Amino acid sequence: RKVWGNKNMPFYFVQLAPFSRYRPGQLPLLWEAQTAALKIPHTGMAVTTDLVDNINDIHPRNKEDVGKRLALWALNKTYGKKKVVFSGPAYRSHKVVGQAIEVTFDYAENGLKSRDKKPLTWFEIAGKDGKFVKANAKINGSKVVIQSDQVDSPAAVRFAWNKAAMPNLANRAGLPAIPFRTKK
Repeated sequence: RKVWGNKNMPFYFVQLAPFSRYRPGQLPLLWEAQTAALKIPHTGMAVTTDLVDNINDIHPRNKEDVGKRLALWALNKTYGKKKVVFSGPAYRSHKVVGQAIEVTFDYAENGLKSRDKKPLTWFEIAGKDGKFVKANAKINGSKVVIQSDQVDSPAAVRFAWNKAAMPNLANRAGLPAIPFRTKK
């Protein structure tokens, strides 16, 4: 932006795709850093966790949908087409409700869905000990309620926190949710 002399120049980028050769925990940390970059004004990220056809190929073949997702950001944010949905669900907040954690999302105003109509995948929950276990997750409007019989007092949730994660949570526009964790 400095070189171009435009501090407000849009910068839209592509999330790194799931890939088998990352070290354990490495890719989710990169995703977290990419998501943090969205706090920089005039940025946007096309999520790719649902576009992988070969987990052993760092360059997924489906470039068309990647381009369409980048275009959605540009249409809404650069060209002012405010009715264009440009992002999948993004973690906003969470609260403990009994033995579950309820997660609220941005970009889910019209609700959430499972892209494949199967139970939600890639949610994990942990107690105060920080040991994450696979969790059941159910949609409740624009929120997801996460719990596990193995965790009585939940303290943290993470979603798609794995280099092979190809989760099915999306908003009603069909855009995939951004991987996240609630506690480091």
